[in-house]
Amino acid sequence: MSSDLPLAMTPVDSPIPQGTEVTLDEHATFLDRDLVSGGSPWRLLRLTGASRAVAGRWQGGGVVRAGEERFARTLVQQGLLHPHFAGTFNSGEIDVIVPVFDNVASLRVLLGQLTGFHVTVVDDDSLNAFDVATCADEFGATLLRLDRNQGPAHARNVAGVASTREFLWFVDDDVSMSSANDVAQRLHVAFADPLLAVMAPRVCGPEGSSIRDRFEQRFSPLDMGERGGLVVPGGPIGFVPSACLMVRREAFGEGFDETLRVGEDVDFVWRLVDRGWLVRYDADVVVKHRARATWRAWWLQRKGYGASSADLAQRHGKRLAPLRADPWTLLAWLSVLAGQPAWGARIVRSARNHARDRFFASADDPNRVSNEVVVRNVVRAGGPLARGLVRTFGVVFLIAALHPRLRTRALSVMAFGTAWRWRHHRFHVTDLPLAIADDLAYGVGVLEGAWATKSLRALTPAVTKSSMGVREALGITSSGHRRD
Repeated sequence: MSSDLPLAMTPVDSPIPQGTEVTLDEHATFLDRDLVSGGSPWRLLRLTGASRAVAGRWQGGGVVRAGEERFARTLVQQGLLHPHFAGTFNSGEIDVIVPVFDNVASLRVLLGQLTGFHVTVVDDDSLNAFDVATCADEFGATLLRLDRNQGPAHARNVAGVASTREFLWFVDDDVSMSSANDVAQRLHVAFADPLLAVMAPRVCGPEGSSIRDRFEQRFSPLDMGERGGLVVPGGPIGFVPSACLMVRREAFGEGFDETLRVGEDVDFVWRLVDRGWLVRYDADVVVKHRARATWRAWWLQRKGYGASSADLAQRHGKRLAPLRADPWTLLAWLSVLAGQPAWGARIVRSARNHARDRFFASADDPNRVSNEVVVRNVVRAGGPLARGLVRTFGVVFLIAALHPRLRTRALSVMAFGTAWRWRHHRFHVTDLPLAIADDLAYGVGVLEGAWATKSLRALTPAVTKSSMGVREALGITSSGHRRD
């Protein structure tokens, strides 16, 4: 296993330079004269006086002026502000690292697209080693031949540790891009931020005519969506895949955890974040990743992702929880599921009143702010909670649906959690069986991983703390009477 990654410098020592163009995150919302919500992970931030005015000026784009450098850095670290750096691009600073195992046809396509870059091909003990070597030589790539297959993490580390270039660009052999130079340039420019360790593009499935290809194009497991921003555990973008990553060599250290054959990218990113580095995802930069060639390989890929959650949970604890919420949000939705929506409504109303009286009493409109923060967040939590349940426990819900008394509720959760996939996509009937199979494969993998590690960490929900007590949640006054 790789040792700890290098520490990043402290944010206070690296303010955003004066003159840098910045944009306030489009999902940041001013709830009141001095309250803003948003960021990664979501938070409430109180900005007063000049800070509020400066943040407002950065909506839609602005420039960091003298005296605003440290404030800009604070918002960048919280995912509320996005810097846009300008700089020159030098491909000579980049070492492209391509691990390969037998996939010569895809390797040849990729190397043709990477013309002009220094490329290191790492042959991870391929059976057709001669063909791999011939292909690498044809395109002038450096070849590193490993005599034992130890997985992609080891292959990347061998080349990454040996490289002396400033940036490492890890690209899987089944990735393709219309313009490698454009992708590299757009990723590279962001490293003007000295705290940035990793830049990742959006990885989509390629166009294809089969049902599987079309599903992959819309729901590739490597696609982190159309919203860019900071990559933070528990945030809107929780991780990025290693299929295409540009990494600052200074932050790479000894690299990926070689004991992980799957999930090593999640672990690598989270360890970087824990060491103070920033990881950023740019959804406007798109590369393609080939789907699995057979249904069996497709199923095993999804199941493998699920199985990796057990090993990751051993290292990162509650970050791998299948769902996360405060106790009252969970109880509110469980009340609805149990057929008692009135109880759920009472809990939400009590939580709103608690937040209004304790946190937002000084707001211009306490009721509006508390409704926006509490009520809307509880309601919005329903979809992700159902999605998390179906993704991890889909098999359990299908078994529960065989029982007459549980059938309606189990199928309701399955329907809601499955349908949540299409909140940003047009529905296609042919996607439905694949969506169900995708979730079932992942869930089976999670259960197998938990069994193999004899640990329930990846199956245990993370219940966050709440400042509201039981009496308040039930609407009971200090005298023991229930509020209306």
